[in-house]
Amino acid sequence: MKESRSVNTTTTSISIDRLEKLIVNASSPFILIATFLLLFGAASLFYFLQPYFEEIHLERMNTPWGIALMVTGLSLLTIKISFIIYILVLYLRYKTIDAVSDEQLPLCTVIVPAYNEGELVYKTLISLAESDYPEDKLQIISIDDGSQDNTWQWMKKAKDELGDRVAIYQQPENKGKRHALYRGFNLATGDVFITVDSDSIVKKDTLRIMATPFVVNDKCGAVAGNVRVLNREKALIPRMLNVSFAFSFEFIRSAQSTLGSVLCTPGALSAYRKEAVFNCLEEWISQTFMGQVSKIGEDRAMTNMILKQGYNVLFQRKAYVYTNIPERYKNLYKMFIRWERSNIRENIAMSKFAFKNFREGSKTGTRILLLNQWLKMTMAYPAMIVMVFFICTYPLLFLSSTLVSILIFSSIQALFYAKKHSVSESLWAYPYSIFYAFTLFWITPYAIATAGRSGWLTRDLPKKQLEEPQVNPSAQLTEQVVVVSS
Repeated sequence: MKESRSVNTTTTSISIDRLEKLIVNASSPFILIATFLLLFGAASLFYFLQPYFEEIHLERMNTPWGIALMVTGLSLLTIKISFIIYILVLYLRYKTIDAVSDEQLPLCTVIVPAYNEGELVYKTLISLAESDYPEDKLQIISIDDGSQDNTWQWMKKAKDELGDRVAIYQQPENKGKRHALYRGFNLATGDVFITVDSDSIVKKDTLRIMATPFVVNDKCGAVAGNVRVLNREKALIPRMLNVSFAFSFEFIRSAQSTLGSVLCTPGALSAYRKEAVFNCLEEWISQTFMGQVSKIGEDRAMTNMILKQGYNVLFQRKAYVYTNIPERYKNLYKMFIRWERSNIRENIAMSKFAFKNFREGSKTGTRILLLNQWLKMTMAYPAMIVMVFFICTYPLLFLSSTLVSILIFSSIQALFYAKKHSVSESLWAYPYSIFYAFTLFWITPYAIATAGRSGWLTRDLPKKQLEEPQVNPSAQLTEQVVVVSS
């Protein structure tokens, strides 16, 4: 009876997943059609109302405020375009580092912190164990950070199947991801540490690609992996974000890697040189902001501290990890708030060393990247004020110009994704930009105002994760792997 109930639960879960995919696939064409009707409608409106907009322009040019606004706007547009061209030049110079042979690979420890992840941590550990990294050079550690669900049971299930290939530990209470990683770093025996989120699946060759730069480049202190969206077929938000993620990693981080200055090694997949970690480990675990211990932004903080030591931080485009992202608006904006708060804190921390002689060679590119981060922050409130002003005074001008801007700048992401991956999927760059512009524009101003808060925000506990694993979940794992391979 118990086995039958478990099989029924598994079948129901798979059926729900398939239903969600059908709903997303069925609604996708209508959303894309509506998006382009809106964008091209806005472009047409902008064209036909051009005489009206020119009249407004002339009126504003007759006032000091209008002239100042116009000059500022043109200056910011010039800076933005110049920065995109600069990043493009760096991107074209980027070269990934091909994996070395088994004999050359270093001893490697993979650390997987987990909190309320349920079955996902099992899938993560299985994917790591199935990597083509030599078993005698690979140590896998997973740490349950005081989960309140069945995460520990799934970790024990992975341990039962993998035996000595994985070591599992349990924190007596939830202390946060940073403390779980800290314990993992101290337990590690490898020369290279790789951290992987417990809701992520790696490709078979990912670990060796991540470890390779440390072998061929003595100045490499950290490596960022290429994060893609695992659940992109299950909901509209992940599908839209998939294009944004690809652009953010494969274009932006490729360019940053050319400078040896990737600004953030992502929690989903990062690698660190052992010496670099232990040089800053105690400072990292005790980091504070505004008098409070930091509980967020552990990845960006570690990246900053390694850059500060004079090391290069690189990006490996071929090192893929597929991770789950929020499917609901509430969870998405909470994740973005956490990220923005971290960026604000670490931009301040980076500014304390970036304009000093923190490493050999040119540092101009690194400083340009940081200044671009500061520009985004400093313009958050002025942009909000201008937006409210135009909504109240010239709503048609605001709406049409905003949508036309989205049409132009989203095309950069869409063309990039179309060339690298899929033409049809690239179209999702447009609805995502609209979605962000009208529903997530407030994230940065709010994060600045609340930068001192350290809540994780996205750790809600699904009821289904309270049940202990009762059957071999190979059917669900197989379905997930099919998504990854596609």
